[in-house]
Amino acid sequence: MNVKQDLSEHHQLVGDLFPEISPKEAWERYKLTDEQVSFFNTYGFLAGVKLLDDHQVDELLKELDEIKEPSHPKHHLFYEFHTNESKDPSAVLFHSLGHWRITPGFHDILWNPAFVVAASQLLGNKPVRFWHDQLFCKPAHHGGVVAWHQDYSYWQRTLPMQHLTCWVGLDDVTKENGCLYYVPKSHTWGLLDKPELAGDMDGLQRFLTDEQKKQFAEKVPIEMKRGYATFHHPLMVHGSYENKSSRPRRAFVLNVFADGTYSDSDGEILAGVPIIQKGKQLKGQFFPLLFDPAEMHR
Repeated sequence: MNVKQDLSEHHQLVGDLFPEISPKEAWERYKLTDEQVSFFNTYGFLAGVKLLDDHQVDELLKELDEIKEPSHPKHHLFYEFHTNESKDPSAVLFHSLGHWRITPGFHDILWNPAFVVAASQLLGNKPVRFWHDQLFCKPAHHGGVVAWHQDYSYWQRTLPMQHLTCWVGLDDVTKENGCLYYVPKSHTWGLLDKPELAGDMDGLQRFLTDEQKKQFAEKVPIEMKRGYATFHHPLMVHGSYENKSSRPRRAFVLNVFADGTYSDSDGEILAGVPIIQKGKQLKGQFFPLLFDPAEMHR
């Protein structure tokens, strides 16, 4: 494959890291239980969903090592690239968007059947369309924080709010190396003001009511083995603390929305992506349809 090729031009698997199976077979093999869907709807998140085996994780880590280098020949395809999102050089948070356009593995995880089936179910059995990806990497000993926030506070340029986030660990994630934390049921709080993503860990607190602050104290750590995922609602309050351990904490995020989401801005939706006029649906090259449950019956 041409190293200069933009993989966003391909809306299907380009490698052999994931199985190519029919929507019906994917649904039968990977669908969540009713109990899992109910838990998500009640608490705003669902953790412990296995998406990758060890071989797949190892391959993605190899690709990650390659694309973290600013000298990579396809570096210009990133929407964003921050070797350190934090302003503090002693608290490093590598953060990027757009790597699905660059390497086969990070491209093909969008069509991983274990991912797309769960995403469709958690969106109410709707067709799933891709929004954007992210990488969050915290090095050993001096990894920075991701401040408490709600994802949709950064996405208000898209409507209606029918989004979903999937966070996947490429390392075993624990409290010691900076795992994700959730505030259960905080997805019912409504939209809050947004803090600086890699700034003050507790900056969101100033926007909370006294009752919300009490609920905040019930936050839960999401510790998982590598290759496992956690899904959360776009209004779920979440964040992750610094990594002071001797192990790295590397993770990728897949953000999706239900088909029919449209632009609520005449500005740039993602850096370098052609303008989508306000009121027009997000689709095409950069927002591919990943899974449609209706295909199971055709």
